[in-house]
Amino acid sequence: MPTSLKYSIIRLCFAVWSVNQDKVVKTLLTLLVAGLLSLPLAASAEVRLLMAEEHGCTWCARWNAEIAHIYPKTPEGRAAPLERFDLHSETPEGVTLASRVRFTPTFILVRDGAELGRIEGYPGEDFFWWLLTKLLDDAEIPLDTTG
Repeated sequence: MPTSLKYSIIRLCFAVWSVNQDKVVKTLLTLLVAGLLSLPLAASAEVRLLMAEEHGCTWCARWNAEIAHIYPKTPEGRAAPLERFDLHSETPEGVTLASRVRFTPTFILVRDGAELGRIEGYPGEDFFWWLLTKLLDDAEIPLDTTG
């Protein structure tokens, strides 16, 4: 359950609870809130950016030269840490891809092992950051811009 929805329901329960005098309704609302609070937060999900690469890939080398050194220090890198894998080897354990990877590099955004979206190829530094930010926004993955 998305965190924002969870807290909206809790706020509604407290609003109803504060104006309602019926003990049964108050008890049910209290149990509902306790149940919602016990659910895991969406932010605790494991988010990663997989990078499929292969030996001799010119565009992978260009990404490595332009982005790799800074990626872990960026809000995007903190939100979705990079995990590399070879195109010709097995997909990382526990990951389900929407389709086979055909090009290198391919960047695949995953949450709890499920693919959320991908960038096929490396379009250059500026366009890469724009596409990655769009992937993260579409998946509702917040960026920590304080670090």
